[in-house]
Amino acid sequence: MNLLLTAFAEGAAADTAELAAGGGWLAFLVQFGPLILLFVLMYVILILPQRKKEKKIRDMINQAIVGDKVISIGGIVGKIINIKDDEFTIETGNERTKITVKKWAIKEVEKPISE
Repeated sequence: MNLLLTAFAEGAAADTAELAAGGGWLAFLVQFGPLILLFVLMYVILILPQRKKEKKIRDMINQAIVGDKVISIGGIVGKIINIKDDEFTIETGNERTKITVKKWAIKEVEKPISE
């Protein structure tokens, strides 16, 4: 059995060597095809879902209005009282402390429930 596997591996290596020696696109695909396929799969599995998630969060932040509740990536929870270009001013706590937070630091926006 081991002899059969060795003969098969040598034959496959010889076929690949013949294709590579011949040149052309087929030889290129045989040698680099699996590597290209690996990069394409990695892009589809890892990068596309992350981009969709980032776009969803960016849209959620851009649609925030005064009165919405926000949660920062640091865990600060407050209500938006002012919106500037790239900043939110939020009011938090019982003393109504005002904090200015950059938009990129917002993790979640919760719309108030209207009755």
